[in-house]
Amino acid sequence: MKHYHISIWILACLLSAGVKAQQVVRLDLQRTIEIANDSSLSAFRYQNLYLSGYWEYRTYKANRLPSLTLNLTPAQYYRYITQRYDSNTNTDVYREQQMFSASGGLSIQQNLDLTGGTFYINSELDFMRNFGEIKSTQYSTIPIRVGYQQSLLGYNAFRWDRKIEPLKYEKVKKQFVYNTEVVSEEAVSYFFALAMAQADYRLAQENVASSDTLYSIGLQRHKIAAISRADLLTLQLDKVNAHNTLENAQIALKRAMFSLASFLNLDKNTVIELELPARPMHRMIPVDDALMKAKENNPTFLEQRQNVLEAEQNVDKTRKESRFNASFNASVGFNQVADRIGDAYKHPLQQDLVSVSVSIPLIDWGVRKGKYNMAKNNLNVVKIAARQEELNVEEEVIMTVNDFNIQQDLITSAEEALDLAVLAYEQTRQRFIIGKADVNSLTLSLNRQQEAQKNYISALQNYWLNYYKIRKLTLHDFESGFSLSDKFDFNAGMYR
Repeated sequence: MKHYHISIWILACLLSAGVKAQQVVRLDLQRTIEIANDSSLSAFRYQNLYLSGYWEYRTYKANRLPSLTLNLTPAQYYRYITQRYDSNTNTDVYREQQMFSASGGLSIQQNLDLTGGTFYINSELDFMRNFGEIKSTQYSTIPIRVGYQQSLLGYNAFRWDRKIEPLKYEKVKKQFVYNTEVVSEEAVSYFFALAMAQADYRLAQENVASSDTLYSIGLQRHKIAAISRADLLTLQLDKVNAHNTLENAQIALKRAMFSLASFLNLDKNTVIELELPARPMHRMIPVDDALMKAKENNPTFLEQRQNVLEAEQNVDKTRKESRFNASFNASVGFNQVADRIGDAYKHPLQQDLVSVSVSIPLIDWGVRKGKYNMAKNNLNVVKIAARQEELNVEEEVIMTVNDFNIQQDLITSAEEALDLAVLAYEQTRQRFIIGKADVNSLTLSLNRQQEAQKNYISALQNYWLNYYKIRKLTLHDFESGFSLSDKFDFNAGMYR
């Protein structure tokens, strides 16, 4: 089977039409897809979406590790009038107060996912100097304090994050691979749009050459009354229409070439030579296998699981907040106060704290109950929507796989039809030249040939579109038998 591509004389025509090509690029389908996933703006956008999700997950992981924090107040000055009690006169008086202070502290915290509490260790140093009638300097220290704080009946955000965040990151990874296949699918569309424009332009040029030749033959035959005046006018009309069609095809070819170059992020004046893919090998994909891979890999299923978990999280949060809340805080440590910083660390006194706080809503006019009922109803809606989305993906997989399996037979049929149409046109053309076929038969034969070539390119396009759509929906390469996720380096954010 002969595969068509833009030849040197087509490029010459483009250059003569005023296109100043900075470079000529020859592309096949696979190379087009590789450039699209490497250099296109769509690929760049999807890479940044992945990196955003990646760093969000890194932040979650970092929050699970101990944190060390230094808190400083290097200088703080107060000058104000304050109310004081004078025991000599048994009255309250206003007195001027001046004070300079500074403080610093070092704290280590560790969040506990299981309980939702926080374990902490800290150390503090405070300095205070009073000005006025009585001047004084004091240092207050807490050399070490160990404590734990916990919400007894409240909502445990850490436990829910432990369920949701790893799932979100898994979805981000699968979504990147999915988006990569989206780019591949777009590249196939742009590739065959140019291939079809290229075929139209080539056919238009052949039609111009043929119509010019046939009109010249018609003039000679009309002189000897071999054809009628009406047939001659028909040949002249075909000639005019062929030239008009060529002009339109040239415009469409430039537009399609510019669109592909822009999508691939190439220079706008790049001249692209395409080579159509060979007739693909016959490959049947079982529908059940495709459905199984889609359920395992398609990010839509992960997204729906995430939506349900987040809705359940909201139900748990509103349910626990609708009741009374109780929290617990306990710590043990040491502290001391002295006029000199060295003495502030000598003979520290034990500092103990045990605190239990309770918050009980008495009257809220049903606000908490309403939020809880809204959360429960929203959970039901999310579950129904999730199931509907999953059914939509399953239906799309089934239809696409069926179309793909059928399309392979259509390529064979389109290829056979093209060979027959080319042979039929050549024979009809020869018979017209020797006067054994009329103009209508010739025109019909030419139209059939052109339609057969377009049908063949269209069949190839549908095959490859369905092929990459199946890859997108299942994230599985049925040709190699490997999952596309296995070819992805999640740390580097790119395909191996």
